[in-house]
Amino acid sequence: MSIAPRWAALAAAAAALVLTATGCSSSDSKKSDAKGSPSAPAESGSSGSAAPGSAAPGGTAAIPTGAGPQTSYTVQKQPAPGTCHYQYTADKQPLPDPKCTPGATNPKVTQATLKETICKSGYTATIRPPVSVTGKEKTANAESYGYKGSPRDSEYDHLISLQLGGDPNDPRNLWVEPPSPGHKDGAGPNNPKDVVETKLKTAICSGKTDLVKAQQAIAHDWTTALNTLGIKDDGKSPAKGAKETKDADGGE
Repeated sequence: MSIAPRWAALAAAAAALVLTATGCSSSDSKKSDAKGSPSAPAESGSSGSAAPGSAAPGGTAAIPTGAGPQTSYTVQKQPAPGTCHYQYTADKQPLPDPKCTPGATNPKVTQATLKETICKSGYTATIRPPVSVTGKEKTANAESYGYKGSPRDSEYDHLISLQLGGDPNDPRNLWVEPPSPGHKDGAGPNNPKDVVETKLKTAICSGKTDLVKAQQAIAHDWTTALNTLGIKDDGKSPAKGAKETKDADGGE
């Protein structure tokens, strides 16, 4: 074979090797890119169900469930002094710190047990902790919130009241509620929240609203709870005298 044909053959063989190598490199590169890119399941997984304690669908925070009524109550530990901070509405009505007092529900009260629990006259009196317990808790909780007013003018309040299925003695459901605007020093608590609670209970027991929705509304902001649920507020206070319609602890 002459030199020219020999070089031509060698050149053709070299070109074939280059094409083969290039093809393999291109295929491997595509496989590598596919492995390095995020997969669809990983992306969709990031928007899955909310973690416990986080905002539930619709932006409503999940409410913790308490231990429920006890045959014998003990003094519960309160948040550290100065770690809770009051919030106030535009018209200066007090609201609790949602981090310290998100509310807690009584597991014995459900939509199915209303007739045997909160809609039964006298029920809250059977589950209310004694003043010997709540009095000590109130003193400690006042320090948690930095409350400097007269203990007599404040109320150790169940955020979700007993008559709305709130837990009796879970520290997440109790806060020292300062007096509302218009209060006279030394006159004791003036708590319009109690009126809202009783109207909500009436609406629940008459089937005009749902238990859980009422609990969520009162825990979020008691001043807007009635409007949130579409319950007409006639401005009238409920009749006094029945202990089960009040969630006041006497300002002890």
